[in-house]
Amino acid sequence: MTEKIALLVDSGMDTPTEITQLDGVFVVPLSVNYSNGSFLDNIDITADEIYARLDEEIPSTSLPSLEIIEDTINQIKKEGYTHILTVTISSGLSGTHNALRLLLDDHNDIHTHIIDTKSIGIGGGIQAAYLKELIDKQYSFDSLVEIGELLPKKGRVYFSIPTLEYLKKGGRIGLVTSIIGTALNLNPVISCNNEGIYYTVTKARGRKKSLQKMIDQLVEFAGESKDYRIGIAYGTCIEEAETVKKNILEKLPFASNVYFDDVSPVLGVHTGPDVVGVTILDLN
Repeated sequence: MTEKIALLVDSGMDTPTEITQLDGVFVVPLSVNYSNGSFLDNIDITADEIYARLDEEIPSTSLPSLEIIEDTINQIKKEGYTHILTVTISSGLSGTHNALRLLLDDHNDIHTHIIDTKSIGIGGGIQAAYLKELIDKQYSFDSLVEIGELLPKKGRVYFSIPTLEYLKKGGRIGLVTSIIGTALNLNPVISCNNEGIYYTVTKARGRKKSLQKMIDQLVEFAGESKDYRIGIAYGTCIEEAETVKKNILEKLPFASNVYFDDVSPVLGVHTGPDVVGVTILDLN
């Protein structure tokens, strides 16, 4: 039987736009909730609109609606796909993975598998992008499952965030140590641990040093590898992100793909406007 494989992701993955626009890629949006209504991530609301309103209200976020997930699965089947490879943000940070898993289990008439990236934002998105490459190279579903399950250990994501205020308010603080010394201008670099929960990797005094420490972490993880993908994501600070990209590529010149995109609205709620995130997927 010929396999026709769909890739299903959630919007919190920050799967690069150039990938989500390809045939066979389906995105279920999380929701951004204000006191006056809910908005679908990246459909009804942009990250810039959220940042512009942060002073008056910090919204909450919630899982993709079960109705949208169900409709998307049915759409995939209607389009003649025989298999669904689903890739989600960390189950340690969101119930999205569990919601998708439960609904996929109800569809016995199509082959499905779900991968927990143990990551978020571009850290998850880069895993999805690589799997889409392999789908397009006609890898079998069984091979994709095997490779996909190994990717979380092959990737790292780091975020430089000037303030933890938004992570705290959103209840997503994980193992990140609360930094009281805001007056000291301490900028944490955070990542996801093996369980996919946020933790503080390092702290730096000042933004410039924080960004540099973040780049150093990426370079250290790459080691001697010459086979990797790189991703950079940003809030409102595109110029800083471009400088980060330039510095990374000087130190890691062998990246076969470099993704550069803004963070999704739903992630922007938790990080605030000045986030810069970097990720690497080491394929050695």
